[in-house]
Amino acid sequence: MTPPAPVPALPHEFRTPRLLLRAPRPQDAPAVHAAVQASLPELRPWMVWAQQPADLAGTRENLARAAEAYAAGENLRLHVWSADGQTFVGSSGYHALDWRVPKGEIGYWIATPHTGQGYATEVARALTDLALRSPGEGGLGFRRLEIRCDACNGRSAHIPRALGYTLDATLKNDAVAADDPAQLRDTLIFSLTR
Repeated sequence: MTPPAPVPALPHEFRTPRLLLRAPRPQDAPAVHAAVQASLPELRPWMVWAQQPADLAGTRENLARAAEAYAAGENLRLHVWSADGQTFVGSSGYHALDWRVPKGEIGYWIATPHTGQGYATEVARALTDLALRSPGEGGLGFRRLEIRCDACNGRSAHIPRALGYTLDATLKNDAVAADDPAQLRDTLIFSLTR
């Protein structure tokens, strides 16, 4: 068996010009749960997990598991907060990690009261920079970074285009709609490499 690739030092929080990004913590459950509940109409068309969202206790358990996965370098979810750390804005992070390459995929969602302010683009820009910087420069040293989205989700697809990602592929009939499994959907795969 091949030993796992080494995981670089992972920041547990960092800042963008307007936001604080930090690893999940179980004590964040009330803020995360409230934001999800308030955002369900906008999340349901795109997120499978939003079809049956967790209750507060389930959210707390989910955040405990997410914190463990973050510490192990298995899934790097980051919660997005206002600069003062008081208001939950959304969630992002690196998923589908393969530290052998290394590579990962950025995902994101912004709570409904905070959409339309450029936060998802700001977060994706910061995560792109961190991922592609070498570990010697304080980055993660990714060689490939992806953003995938439903081809019908124009707002989500705008972000990688704005950040200079290349559209690698359109996977036809790759998935079903998050809110209607009877509808087939295409998946867009954008990437940046170094």
